[in-house]
Amino acid sequence: MASTDSAHLPALGEHARQEVGDRLQDTLVELVDLALVGKQLHWSIVGSRFNPLHQRLDELVDSWHEMADKVAERAVALGHFPDGQADAIVSAGDRSPVQAGPIEDEAVLHEVVHRVADTTEQIRERMDRIGELDLVTQDLLIGLVAELEEQLWMTRSQL
Repeated sequence: MASTDSAHLPALGEHARQEVGDRLQDTLVELVDLALVGKQLHWSIVGSRFNPLHQRLDELVDSWHEMADKVAERAVALGHFPDGQADAIVSAGDRSPVQAGPIEDEAVLHEVVHRVADTTEQIRERMDRIGELDLVTQDLLIGLVAELEEQLWMTRSQL
């Protein structure tokens, strides 16, 4: 496995880099899981609002993938190599799948609201500690929370 030369890493101590990298890994797992669930809902939605929600879920999933990419790239910039593989997502624990088969549009909206709210809260909970260690990474998380909260508002308004 390749190693990184610490002379080319940001001026954070090894402990701080490791802790921030670990918290970024947690965030990556949450965002990848959110994107996977969003795609499953995209495929499973039925009901009178099928078309607009089907299209909106594609937009949301794309944004969650972009967020995950930013998180992973920040981790690498710090010398921490993230793992977004299926095994890493599953082994992270508390991931609950959505039901297989058709899901009514109203239930899809509730599921998206619930999952985006949970993800936002989990990211928000680690922002303060990360801010003590690395303001650049905290800024990234603040931007993620702002975008997720806007998505939450727009989705919640449809209920």
